[in-house]
Amino acid sequence: MRLVLAGTPDTAVPSLRALLASRHEVVAVVTRPDARAGRGRSLVASPVKQVALEHGLEVLTPDRPRDPEFLDRLRAIAPDCCPVVAYGALLPRVALDVPVHGWVNLHFSLLPAWRGAAPVQRALMAGDELTGASTFVIEEGLDTGPVLGAVTETVRPDDTAGTLLARLADTGAGLLVATMDGLEEGSLVAVPQPADGVSHAPKLTTEEAAVRWALPAHVVDRQVRGCTPNPGAWSTFRGERLGIGPFASVTAPPDDGPALAPGAVRATKRAVLVGTASGPVVLGEVRPAGKKGMAAADWARGVRVAEGETLG
Repeated sequence: MRLVLAGTPDTAVPSLRALLASRHEVVAVVTRPDARAGRGRSLVASPVKQVALEHGLEVLTPDRPRDPEFLDRLRAIAPDCCPVVAYGALLPRVALDVPVHGWVNLHFSLLPAWRGAAPVQRALMAGDELTGASTFVIEEGLDTGPVLGAVTETVRPDDTAGTLLARLADTGAGLLVATMDGLEEGSLVAVPQPADGVSHAPKLTTEEAAVRWALPAHVVDRQVRGCTPNPGAWSTFRGERLGIGPFASVTAPPDDGPALAPGAVRATKRAVLVGTASGPVVLGEVRPAGKKGMAAADWARGVRVAEGETLG
């Protein structure tokens, strides 16, 4: 089939590479316009655009997918199907009607669970032990279209949103190719999503990433891992923001000091402990404001954490 892939971030690159290596013909990509990044705020092409240019593909970067020039060009290309992976813009009906087999989205959850922009982060924060990826036909609703295929993925105890998403991007790429194969062969039947089991995954805000030390340790741990790497978990120390990386341990070794209240911090010779509702955790890496990440023990020695000081 003739394909036009729509995608923008690194997450979409494994799918683009897999489709390029498949029996299908990727004739163009649709991606978000170049964005300013870095200290110099220079324009940077999306990861999908960079790979597309390496392979000599046509690149379409409409400001909005309903722009007439974009729609005219898409009709002229006449794709059989438009696979989508984290494109980042809503598609209007006028665009959805162009390809014969529609637009097929690779979504990183087992639908109808976690519809929305942050399925991996929300699954981790909710404590899901099993997740996966789904392909579905895009409708005008938010991730509501009929499902074409799915793969499962076990959530590991030390997974962050970054590590889990990277695995799902790789396994999902194979699912997307298999879905394109099935559509071409006519062997796939789109199955409507059930009404039960629907959950939503809105984009995480910076406010939601503030660590809530008053919760039990395992819940705090899930929050931090779900916010890593983006938007990044954080707390405050002496009035300044402190980035919090995944914990070195959710069960702190015993020490001779008094019990730690939620948010109370204690630096020992071996570890930096912070209290939660169910007991202390051991900090891993922290990121002081304006500085790079560092081991919590190095940070604690530098700031000379005093008894009775708190995070948050």
